[in-house]
Amino acid sequence: MDKFSLMYPESSDRKCETLTDEAVNDLSVEFLLDALSEDNYEKNLMRKIMVQVTDDEETIRYRRDVFDDFLKHPKLRDEMSELVKKLADLREIERFQKDQEASSLWMLINRLREIDEYVACITQLKELLEGLDIRSAGMLRLKEIVTEIYHASGFPELKKDIDETFEKAQRLRSITIGVNLDKLLRPKNAGVLSLNDTEFRGSGLMKHFLNFADGGDDLHHGTDVSDIKKFHPTSNPTSGTVIGSIQLAANHNVHIETNELTGADPLSDALKKSVTDIMKRTVKDIKSTLKKYINISGYALIKLTPEIIFYIRWAQLTDKITALGMPMCKAEITDADKRYCSFKEIYNLKLAIKNVGGDSIDIVTNDMEFDADKRIYILTGPNRGGKTIFTQAVGLAMLMAQWGVYVPASEATISPCDNIYTHFPADENNTVDLGRLGEESKRLSEIFDRATPRSLLLLNESLATTNVAEGLFIAKDVVKAMLYLGTRAIFNTHMHELARCLSELNDEVGKESKAVSLITGVHDGQRSFKVMIAPPQGVSYAKDIALKYGVTYDIIRENIDKKQI
Repeated sequence: MDKFSLMYPESSDRKCETLTDEAVNDLSVEFLLDALSEDNYEKNLMRKIMVQVTDDEETIRYRRDVFDDFLKHPKLRDEMSELVKKLADLREIERFQKDQEASSLWMLINRLREIDEYVACITQLKELLEGLDIRSAGMLRLKEIVTEIYHASGFPELKKDIDETFEKAQRLRSITIGVNLDKLLRPKNAGVLSLNDTEFRGSGLMKHFLNFADGGDDLHHGTDVSDIKKFHPTSNPTSGTVIGSIQLAANHNVHIETNELTGADPLSDALKKSVTDIMKRTVKDIKSTLKKYINISGYALIKLTPEIIFYIRWAQLTDKITALGMPMCKAEITDADKRYCSFKEIYNLKLAIKNVGGDSIDIVTNDMEFDADKRIYILTGPNRGGKTIFTQAVGLAMLMAQWGVYVPASEATISPCDNIYTHFPADENNTVDLGRLGEESKRLSEIFDRATPRSLLLLNESLATTNVAEGLFIAKDVVKAMLYLGTRAIFNTHMHELARCLSELNDEVGKESKAVSLITGVHDGQRSFKVMIAPPQGVSYAKDIALKYGVTYDIIRENIDKKQI
């Protein structure tokens, strides 16, 4: 049970890679988390899952099927949402058997309440899974485990014992103590005589004391407990006291001498220590009774909380997106060594999330494919033509497919990647020491140190901040390096000359993998946001940069005119 997971089959070695901080930022993982949940605790749990990348095909198929069950059964999501809230409150329950020093009956009662709630959770989960047509190996195995826990732990008998223990504890209504006094009638020492199942209602003790003070009674010689015996007919200071079926030792006197200088009253401390000593024995007895029922491995279910939350929140988001009419599909998984990938009607999930939030973005879908003849795409097109949106869309779709959730496309087939490396424009604050070109070159070098043929590289306007000649010189070597490595990549750039010389670069490297030119189109003078394999459109790099930063004559003239109005 300790090794069971809804993210990894039991045969998996759980090998995975971690996304770089740059990839987490460039793929907007935090944006996705905000869309999935408003609860920071849940986001932290899901983040740990979402920054991990596995290319194990069996693991990804296992996850897809589990997600299918969560997506197809709203009742599963609703009830398990409530269960994880209860389980969250029981995260510390496994300390029950480890906590051998617990001495308070009240602590025990709280633990019993927790165990009672845990029994209820397991019972509810068992009944839920038995009542649904679940199909995935992961959920079917969970159903087996929950059933095994239910029967192996003797939950019906345990429930009965817990109820009886509560009933006994709730019968405790009073404590009988004995107090010795010094010559000044100050408490000298005290002890607990018994725990009782009825409240003290008489005033016999106080009445006797007042009678004695008024001279209306004589002081008893020795120890007289006649009135106590009337109130507690089962009390016997020389033998064990029975409350229900719980055996208690009767003579637990705690002797604390009175401080004659300060006149300190030891009664409260004596009572507290005496009660604590008795409670420790009681707790030990009850805990030994419960141990025969509690299967501590059952508490491992609590460890599934992050995975359950992950599947629930992604299923809920998927429902919201498909309700808007956008396609979401279960990706087919093929051999990772093929380095293949195909998407039909792919789009950027971030746009759909914005529409879920109330925006009205007209989302354009595209088809794309990675294979040996199209392993690296050099993506060019007009400024604000959707190049970055498309580049990010592919990265998100790959990542989501490997998480096991549905991807933003109508069809998808992927060879899993071992990691996704991104190279987007850097923060100006990070380029002070090396300069922009030095910083970008350093990051590219680090990517190639880690990337493998199974990786996915996403370059977004890399090397665009230097002059055209310098940028093009480095960019050509980067493309050749990617061809030599054989990795899948999208290089989104304004360097149209780079896209024009791909035939030369392909021949120079001479490997199986080829680079092709991909463009974002323009239809009737308007950006279409559609991509297609085609030569670069011939728009100059300088003109695109000028448009991007608003330094064309028309833009500047328009701004000047606005100022003069």
